[in-house]
Amino acid sequence: MTAISRKSTREFRRQRRLRELPLHLMLLPGLALILVFHYVPMFGIVMAFQNFKPAKGFFGSKWVGMENFVYMAKLPNMGSVLFNTVFIAVMKIIVGMVVPIFVALMLNEIGSKKFKRTVQTVVYFPHFLSWVILGGVLMDVLSPSSGIVNDIIRLFGGKPIYFLGDKGWFPYTMVITAVWKNFGYDTIVYLAALTNVDRNLYEAAAMDGATRVKQTWHVTLPGILPIVTLMGVLNLGNILNAGFDQIFNLYSPSVYSTGDIIDTFVYRLGLEQAQFSVSTAVGLFKSVISIIMVSLSNYLAGRFANYRVF
Repeated sequence: MTAISRKSTREFRRQRRLRELPLHLMLLPGLALILVFHYVPMFGIVMAFQNFKPAKGFFGSKWVGMENFVYMAKLPNMGSVLFNTVFIAVMKIIVGMVVPIFVALMLNEIGSKKFKRTVQTVVYFPHFLSWVILGGVLMDVLSPSSGIVNDIIRLFGGKPIYFLGDKGWFPYTMVITAVWKNFGYDTIVYLAALTNVDRNLYEAAAMDGATRVKQTWHVTLPGILPIVTLMGVLNLGNILNAGFDQIFNLYSPSVYSTGDIIDTFVYRLGLEQAQFSVSTAVGLFKSVISIIMVSLSNYLAGRFANYRVF
């Protein structure tokens, strides 16, 4: 490489850095937030291996190694907490995929754009409401004495159901309400995928005598299968995220046996019972499992959907 070409290359790189400088400066606030709220708190992981005493701090507390993890494994309700977490999370993943796909297929068949947009707006709206607001709404709607749902059940001769206080109904109530809140947002992904399906395939299927149902089964679903596969494998990373905000705002001691999850369990251990070391050990256990599932989902996404996050 000649001196002139090297000089021109350096000048090009310098000019590119100057053009990109505002973009890098825009990243600084976000980077600072990530460092302060995500990386700095990671130092607190050492509490999982200590008999942490707030008065003594990180450096004065006694180091106990893996004792907190052994104690965690021996907790009598740890098994039910793990089962509840996985059960609720898996149900949310499965139902949370089936419902948006079904709704997207229905909306795709609607000819009126005005009606279609109205339906999209209505089902999309709950996604923007926090569980603090929805928690109060659901407590009124599902109330066994005055809730509209139980009024309808009584109208048809049934007995009122205590959805938020019955340990048998509580997990399913969490799944249904979570899907109701978020399926409108997830529907957008599948509606976007449906626009990429070749319209000529529908015409060819219609000429072969295929009904709308058969066209959906043999053309539409195979056309969006890569997106469905991708969404499914990416959701594996949420296998231990059963929804702290939702359950914390809706559960009670009467449903701990079927509704208590890892996040709410850690909250009670750490903030209510001041068992900081044990709660940190439980949280670290969840984080390790989650990162394994995220890595697995990334591999599966690349293997079956030709997509990689990193």
